[in-house]
Amino acid sequence: MDPVRNPFAPGAGSQPPELAGREEIIAAADTALQRVLIGRHDKSQIFLGLRGTGKTVLLNKIESLAEGHGHITSFIEAPENKTLVELIYPRIHQALRKLSIIESAKASAHTAMGTLKAFASAFKISIGDISISVDPETGTADSGILEYDLCELFVKVGEAAKAAERGWTLLIDEIQYLSDEELSALIVSIHRVNQKNLPVIFFGAGLPQVAALSGEAKSYAERLFNYPSIGALDINSAKAAIQQPILDEEEVILDEALDIIFEKTQGYPYFLQEWGFQAWNIAENSPIDASVINAATPAALRRLDEGFFRVRFDRLTPKERDYVFAMAKLGKGPYRSSDVADILGERAQSLGPCRAKIISKGMIYSPAHGDIDFTVPMFEDYLRRTHPELCA
Repeated sequence: MDPVRNPFAPGAGSQPPELAGREEIIAAADTALQRVLIGRHDKSQIFLGLRGTGKTVLLNKIESLAEGHGHITSFIEAPENKTLVELIYPRIHQALRKLSIIESAKASAHTAMGTLKAFASAFKISIGDISISVDPETGTADSGILEYDLCELFVKVGEAAKAAERGWTLLIDEIQYLSDEELSALIVSIHRVNQKNLPVIFFGAGLPQVAALSGEAKSYAERLFNYPSIGALDINSAKAAIQQPILDEEEVILDEALDIIFEKTQGYPYFLQEWGFQAWNIAENSPIDASVINAATPAALRRLDEGFFRVRFDRLTPKERDYVFAMAKLGKGPYRSSDVADILGERAQSLGPCRAKIISKGMIYSPAHGDIDFTVPMFEDYLRRTHPELCA
């Protein structure tokens, strides 16, 4: 069939043609966005899930909803090699510039700009050509203590948004890469703007360990946020994610083909997009049947192996690779750390630093005390497929 009309879009954070199975989460976010605009409290949210489950897609969708409701939005992806202050400074600067052109918010935005300049000075931030043509607000957000200063900065942004009768939505992806200090400061700041009933709301996304990390950072975090779990889709939602885009293009896919796709992908959204993409391109005409899916499977696996899986595997050192090979030898996770140590012929305690480094790289996480598992769905299958001699 015509590849130009292929409705599927496998890619990091790419919006799929059909956001199946996420309706309740999107509806809850939409309600929260509207409530904060009218002065009603609603919880911020942090989406938790493995790689490839569509967390970034949800953040992008919510950003679009927020803008539709009149919010100023700031979207940040937290990499491993930058600090939160470096990331958030240009986004807040941009938000305040937008607020400053609204007549009712000019004074508040000007004050907030002064606070932002003081914040930048305290943390020695220098971002390209960005400059703030106001005097710093001395004594505000300039202590050099992130938890205090970020909190004061958020309040000033919230006050400017309130004066403009707008909301401010902050969205942070890959939140697990924030340091303990940064996560604590973020939590305190969201808590403070909630206490002052300012039109500020936060949506974050990260790996499953974020809930525990935020709880460790501040004990009240579990009451401050909702933590929707973003996992694999059930069979009906998975089928809808594939079938509906094909129907929208006035083509047909048989139920037998949908069953095979669900079996191959286990309902993970990124994998569904990959199989749908390959099946469309391989099919000569409609309807797409089981034979097409079977023919598309090698191409889908090859693309996943060369991109989605390999890019993560390549970040591991030889010793770290030995560790994940040992995990794969045990079959499906979660795995006991002691069992992995037994395979490697070492004590679990001696492997602690290696395990911690793999966790810090976002490759594995601890779903329960003494347990570990891959953050990438079906990663053990990839290891056994590409390194059978090391995973037997």
